Order: sequence, then structure tokens, then C-alpha cells
Amino acid sequence: MLKSKTFLKKNRAGGVVKIVREHYLRDDIWCGSEVCSTCKQDSTALQRDACIESNLCPYAHYLIPDTNVVLHQIDVLEDPLIRNVIILQTVQREVRHRSAPVYKRLKDMIHENEKHFYTFTNEHHSKTFIEREPGESANDYNDRAIRVAAKWYSQHLTPEAEADGLKVVLLTNDQGNKEKAQESGLLVYKCEEYIKSLIANPELMDRLALTSDEKNEISGSKVLFPEHLPLSRIQAGIKSGTFLQGTFRASRDNYLEATVFVQREGEDSTEILLQGLQNLNRAVHQDVVAVQLLPRDQWVAPSSVVLQDDGGANDEGVTEEGKEENALKSIAADAAKKPTGKVVGLIKRNRRPFCGMLNVSHIKESTRHLFTPADRRIPRIRIETRQASTLAGQRIMVAIDGWPKHSRYPNGHFVRSLGSAGDKETETEVLLLEHDVPHQDFSQAVLSFLPKMPWTITPEDMAVRADLRHLTVCSVDPPGCTDIDDALHCRELDNGNLEVGVHIADVSHFIRPGNALDKEAANRGTTVYLCGRRIDMVPELLSSNLCSLRCNVERLAFSCIWEMNHKAEILKTRFTKSVINSKASLTYAEAQMRIDDTTMNDDITKSLRGLNKLAKILKKQRIEKGALTLSSLEVRFHIDSETHDPIDLQTKELMETNSMVEEFMLLANISVAQKIFDEFSECALLRKHPSPPPSNYDILNKAAMSKGLVIHTDSAKALADSLDGAEVKNFPYFNTLLRILATRCMMQAVYFCSGMDSDFHHYGLASPIYTHFTSPIRRYSDIIVHRLLAVAIGADSTYPDLLDKHKQSALCNNLNYRHKMSQYAQRASVAFHTQLFFKNRGILNEEGFILFVRKNAIIVLIPKFGLEGTVFFDSKDKTTCPSLIFDDEGPTLKVEQHTFHMFDKVIVTISLDESNIQHQKIRMALVKPVIHGVSVPAPEEGPKSKKPKLDS
Repeated sequence: MLKSKTFLKKNRAGGVVKIVREHYLRDDIWCGSEVCSTCKQDSTALQRDACIESNLCPYAHYLIPDTNVVLHQIDVLEDPLIRNVIILQTVQREVRHRSAPVYKRLKDMIHENEKHFYTFTNEHHSKTFIEREPGESANDYNDRAIRVAAKWYSQHLTPEAEADGLKVVLLTNDQGNKEKAQESGLLVYKCEEYIKSLIANPELMDRLALTSDEKNEISGSKVLFPEHLPLSRIQAGIKSGTFLQGTFRASRDNYLEATVFVQREGEDSTEILLQGLQNLNRAVHQDVVAVQLLPRDQWVAPSSVVLQDDGGANDEGVTEEGKEENALKSIAADAAKKPTGKVVGLIKRNRRPFCGMLNVSHIKESTRHLFTPADRRIPRIRIETRQASTLAGQRIMVAIDGWPKHSRYPNGHFVRSLGSAGDKETETEVLLLEHDVPHQDFSQAVLSFLPKMPWTITPEDMAVRADLRHLTVCSVDPPGCTDIDDALHCRELDNGNLEVGVHIADVSHFIRPGNALDKEAANRGTTVYLCGRRIDMVPELLSSNLCSLRCNVERLAFSCIWEMNHKAEILKTRFTKSVINSKASLTYAEAQMRIDDTTMNDDITKSLRGLNKLAKILKKQRIEKGALTLSSLEVRFHIDSETHDPIDLQTKELMETNSMVEEFMLLANISVAQKIFDEFSECALLRKHPSPPPSNYDILNKAAMSKGLVIHTDSAKALADSLDGAEVKNFPYFNTLLRILATRCMMQAVYFCSGMDSDFHHYGLASPIYTHFTSPIRRYSDIIVHRLLAVAIGADSTYPDLLDKHKQSALCNNLNYRHKMSQYAQRASVAFHTQLFFKNRGILNEEGFILFVRKNAIIVLIPKFGLEGTVFFDSKDKTTCPSLIFDDEGPTLKVEQHTFHMFDKVIVTISLDESNIQHQKIRMALVKPVIHGVSVPAPEEGPKSKKPKLDS
């Protein structure tokens, strides 16, 4: 059957176009039930014997949830208990339109065979298709379509239903929809009353998201927050310029402070400062909000106070809050004040489930408890649960349902338990979830696109590739590396010049555009390296085997080969798909040993020496152009093979060979960037590093001035020269500290599409153009660059998405997000393993340097461990708090008679504070200089405790 609709539409040229929309209907779409004799299909999606026991429905039944039940009760539907669910096409379409994350979770459930979820295309079945009536709203139309489909199912299964007692139950939380369904003779319940009736799992009630009625019931009467404006007023205000739209970013260090990042087309981005609970107005980190700027005389400076919510508030907000908000207010120079505003409404909520722990209420038999998220930027959440005693000490997930204006905290519901707090597996799961790192096993659909084993290079492959198996190619990587992306060679040519090759794993040969493997890699974006664990972007067969350029095996590669003179000047460049056979897989230390050992003169060593010599020249040339040499302390853990606990921790030492590999990777990336931009000026995937705004350097300038030095930041070259000359007599570590601080001033490097931007410059590398080509096993950006380069040299064919600048730009946005979250996850993993390292080591005394001075604390860097920690000088007990005088200009902090400056050397005790099992942290306390009134933990007896150092 065919339904068609014809209408006229104006086109851009002013003409009228006739549009015909055709909608095909069928009468042979099967219902999915195993008991149905009418459809005569093999579907067993809906099974009678897998139905749920319920007091409300004491008979076998199928569930049909409406759109809002799926959107708001997805956590309930995901429970293994909920089975035999019919997902209507109308519901699936609307969920897809309204929430991409929920839609993905719904699709995953549909693909789980044991869940018995079945998708019914009601909009293409002749008996369930309905047309929208004149004046009918989209919501009413969808509700009616759902009722019609539910009615059809009830009648369709009637013979079997009478024989087996099988019924169809519609779930809706909409009272109007429920009443209309009952009038139609349907069996219909609200989601809450149905879940309450389940016999087997009463704790499933904990996973119910609260409805608006319930929110009001458990809220206090006192209004604590301003009303949020309706969306219509917000949109009108944004259009008129009264309000600004931006992303809300809560502070990690101060729960009463946040910023809103506002990006307006054609204008520079701005940050608006928010201070105080009233001005934050129930926004949650990463919400998109509408803000109103306050009058200029109400603008304030960012607070220097480190302030964390200790959870002492009740719903009426009775805390030390007033005092704390007063502590934020300080007299600041006008230059230090920032545009300040208040949240007037929410545009788009960030309501992912959050990991954390339950603070069990002390009130006997209470079902209401506070949940403390692991991320300090997220407020505590009030939930109702009947499992408090079971969940105590567990890491759990909780979702926010809403935040009434009467409540100090938002309301939410329990999602699931992750395991015992402190357990390595549980804590790793938490940090992966908190940083949105896709880490599930690769699906069968993805794995189906892997090459069949045993795999060999075919004659067809050889016919279109350069045979470079005779070259002395080798790889140089960190110890234990199995995903080897790159290899190098250097040899002298007959004309006296040098041939240098960078050979990169040809991952794009195995991952073809648009298939499930490609989509999964694009979504993951990057491999994530945790301490003792790697979350691969592509399956292990590729990452550690077929794509890894291991020694003494033939591998497919993409090669960038230069002819250079001995001054490292490039005379010729060529790109080719190739076949290589690496002659050695070396660590940085092994390669360095070969270069330094004068008795070794084999081909591999000669190649390494040639590469190293050229790399030094290339680095010198880059630095002369203004490339920055910055510093950051990275640590490496030695993990016990049995317990997997860290047994040693040390900062990574860089060798000449690290720099050697880096120089040629940089050169390859720059050469490839120029090539793909020359060929595809509108859709090249490039990487840029924006210049920092002058204000970013304020803290660097203050640090240098405190030692009588001036840092010039007009350009990267000026900054590099200033850093090179920044020395302080008898303080050799000063320059390293300054470079660490300079790193903190930098902007984030980002991927972008060349057709969507005009500023290509990479500030840190002082390069006019740059991309990522050299790590396709662990970065999806490099796979796209490989595809572009392959098309540019005629080695592969193109496809539409590759040359669509808008799709490339959207891809870049995801890659930037995944890269950023990967970095955060890696840092969190280092922090957790650092805690494990210090767990059984008692109290250590170590030398450190002050990196930052705050109003009530100093932040200390311990170079030996690459560790940062905060030494607080105030306390909740105001009677023991020493006298504090903070000067923002220095910045300096005077504690009693001693004044602290940036980069001052101190000795601190380091210990693990386990008092808060959720937020265990490394605690630091001052040993030297000695400050009267500031307590220091007494060192424990025994060999694990070190005596205080007496020298400075």
C-alpha cells in the first residue's frame, strides 16, 4: 500500500517546487511474538516464559513503554529483570530526536538477545499507521500512535492471549495519555506503580527517576534559589543580547565558584565569572546555560580560596555558607576583576550518571541519603534507596532527575553498583566512566571486519607498493611497547646525500570507511594509556599484531621519504605505500647505548647515528624559528607482576633518542600536512596550537619578577629566548620550574578542518602548518590523514564524507573531546596509583618547591615523584588557625612571621589521607620552614619513615 502527500514549496531562487512524499505500508510485518500463529514467522524476540512476576499483572505480559518512559526510565529498562518489551518505531524515532545517549543505550538493549526487546515498525504497518489530524500537536499525535499500536497488539494476540493468559501492558507517566488508553480498553499503568508491583526485585524502585510531583513532595518549603526562566524568554533574551549562552564550568577548588564559556560567532570567546550559590542557580558542570551579566560595579575577581563542600548542609541551606561566601569577597584591583554574572535558566542539561559513594543517613530506617560524586565539580545528590546498608562502602552510579528551587541539593536516583571502593578494578572502572572513555569489549559486528587469520601480504598488495624490505629499518619506543606505529631508516646515497625514511603502520588498509570497525574507531578517537592497562582504539589483532611494526616480520606501511644533505636541508620528498621488514625493535635506552658505543658499527647502529646527527640539526633549526622547549614531570610506575601494585615510582628521564624520534615524527607530520592541504584545501584534517592570550602569562610573569627577571611573551620566539636566559644563581632547578609553569599557560592544541578555519599556526612548534600522521594505531585523526594522503598520491579512492568539510569538522570536535578526556583519565590513573604507592609507606619527608600561592594554602611540587599537593594553613577549628596575610600582586602569603613566595624551597611530609574513602588524597604538611601554630603529622616509627632533612 502507498500513501502519498503532495505540497508546494518555495526554493531559494524564488520559484515553486512540487514535493511528493511517499509512505509505504505493509500488512505482513511480524509482531515478534513466539506464541503468535497469525504472523507465521520465526521470530522469538518476545517470549512468554520470560515474563516478569508482578502483583499488578499476575499473568504473562508484554510491555509497551511510551517515549517519556524510555527517556526518563532508561535505567529501569536496562535492569536484567525487565524483558519482553516492544519498542515502537514511533518511540524509537522520538527518542533518537530528543537524546542521542539514551537512543544508543536503547539500541544496545534491543541487540541483547536475552533482554527480548523487539522493535515494531508501527508507522509502516497498514493496521497501525495513522495520519496526523489537523491542529493535532506532535506530542498528541505520537501518544495516539502508541495507543493505536498497543490496541492492535492486544487484538492481534487475542486467540493466544485467551489460551495462555497473555496480555499487553502500556506504560506511561502521562495522566492524560493513561486516561485515553483506559477509555480504549487498554491495560495501562504508570511506570512507578508497575515497578512497585514487581515481586522479585523490590530494590528496582531505587532506579526509578523521580517525577515532577515526587520532586515537590520531598522538597522543603523555603525557596533557596531564583526561578529559572522559561525557554521562550531565554531565547528572546539571547536574541536581544540581554542574556548570553554558554557552557557552565564548575570549579574543582571552590564549590561556590564557576565560569561560563561564551562563544559568539565572529567574536572572541569570553568567560563570565559566577560566585555564590544564588548566582550558580542549580547549574551542573557542562550544562548549557543562559547568564545575565551583572552591573560593572558588582564584578569581582576570581577567588584565591580553596573551598570544598563538606556536605554539612540540609535542604534549608543551614551551613557555614554565609561565612564562606563572605570569604570569597576580597578587595581586588579593577584590572583583576572579571565580567561577572548569574545563571537565569538552563538551555541543555548535562545529566549523565555520575560515579561516587553514598553518605548513609544517621536517621534510623531513613530511605533518603546524600550521594557524593567522585568529581568535586558535581554537587551532592539526594536519593531514595532501600539498599543503604548494602551500598555503604560501594562505588555506585547515580543520575540527577531534577533540582527543585527549595532544595540545597538536586534529587536523583540509583543507577547501579560498580564494586567496593578502593578496589583497583572498581576504581579503574570509575575513572573510565567519569571521563567518558569507551571501554566495552569490541562487538561481534566490529570484530567481523578484521582480516581472517592466518594473514599474509598478497601479490596484489606488493604490486601497488614500494618494496622497502631491504632497508635497515628499526623502531625505537618505550619499554614494553606492543603497538609500534613508527619505524625509521637512514642511509647514505651514491651522490653523497642522505635518505631518511619515516615508516608508519598502514592501519587504513585494514579499516575501510563506513564499516562497523571504522565507526567504532572514530567514536573512540584514541587509545587510552592507564597505569598497567591500555584501552585500545582498534582490536588487539591490529594494534599489537598485524599493524604493529614488529621486527623480523613483513608489514604494510605508509612511508614518508626525504633526500637530505648533511645540513638536514630537504632536497626531495616522496610519499608511498610500502612493505617493510623492521630489523630491530629497540627501546630508547637500547638505541642510545648503540649510538654511544664506539665499538658498534653495524648497519642498524650506523642508521641510528645518522638519524641522531640530523635530528640535532633539525631541533636547533626549530628552536631558532621560535619552537618552545617546555617541561612537565611525568612518572613511571614499576608494577608488581603478581599483585599489580606499584612498587616503585620515578620520573621519566629523556634521552637523546627520545628527541631523535620526536624530530622525525614532527618533520613527517609537517610534510604530510603541507601535501594534504595542497591537494585538499577545503577538507584537510590539520592540528593547530593557538597563541595564548596575554592574560595567560600573568602568573609566569609574576613568578619571574619575584626573582628579578623579565619574561617576554610577545611571540613564541621571544618566550623561548626569555626562558633560555632565565637563570638564578645557586638555583639550578629554577629554569625547569619556570618551564613547567609556562606549560600551564599554554592553550590546548586542537584538530580542525582546513575549510572551516583560517588560523593554521602551531604556536608551540613554530610551524605554519601541522597535522598528525605518525600514530594511526592509537589516533583516529591519523587514519583520516592517511586516507587523504593516499587519495592525494593516487594510492586509494576517495569517499563522500572524506571531502565534506562539515562532517570533517564534526569529526574533529569528537576527536578533540576524546583526546582531552583521555588525558584526564590518564592523569587520574597516575593519581590513583600514586595513592597506592604511598599507602603502606608511612610518612615521608621530601624536598619540594612552591608552584602556586593561594589565599589559604600553598601548592607544592615534589620533583622526585612528579607529585603536586596542597599545604593548607587554615582549619575548621579557627582557634588554631595562624595569622594569614595574602598579597595577590606577589603573589605572597605571610603565615605568622614567614612569607612564602613562588618557587621557594620547602620540606614537607607526604602521607596518604584515608579518612575519606571516596576522596583519598596525598596530604602534605610543612616541616621546613617551621611555622608556629601549623601542625605536622608525627613520623611513624619503623624503616618506612624517613627523618626530616636538616639542610635546606
